[in-house]
Amino acid sequence: MPQSIVVMGVSGAGKSSVGQALATQLGAQFIDGDTLHPEANVKKMASGVPLTDEDRWPWLHLVGTQLSASDNATIVACSALKRSYRDAIRTAAPATTFILLQAGRTALQDRLTQRPGHFMPASLLTSQLETLEELQDDESGVMIESTGGIDTTVERIRKLLERSALV
Repeated sequence: MPQSIVVMGVSGAGKSSVGQALATQLGAQFIDGDTLHPEANVKKMASGVPLTDEDRWPWLHLVGTQLSASDNATIVACSALKRSYRDAIRTAAPATTFILLQAGRTALQDRLTQRPGHFMPASLLTSQLETLEELQDDESGVMIESTGGIDTTVERIRKLLERSALV
């Protein structure tokens, strides 16, 4: 298994749920990237204002640092929406594998409206979808539909990682 994995995608794709379940199955440490955001970022998003790149750089650096600092396999849930964001993470943790969770807009919207208490409002989904840059051919990772439930998605990821010789 790769030492460092980022489960990525837009809000509502299932990053935290799938990342935690994958970590449990693989015996890896799990970190929810949302817990690494500075309070100012959380407040900004909670008020419905998208983060700027300047807001994200310190957070992305911390994500990469967390991945590189671990002696054990580590999975981080992190949006990593742009190639430049993933590059920032790879600067600290070069061998990171990215798993892009994908779902249709309706499914994402439904998930967001069904998770009360989360700081990220459904109103920011459009901004995230517009920002998302899919994985490029030269990036280590896989894209997977996050439909059919958490267990199904984790099983799809495991099979893709095995087929991609990333395990």
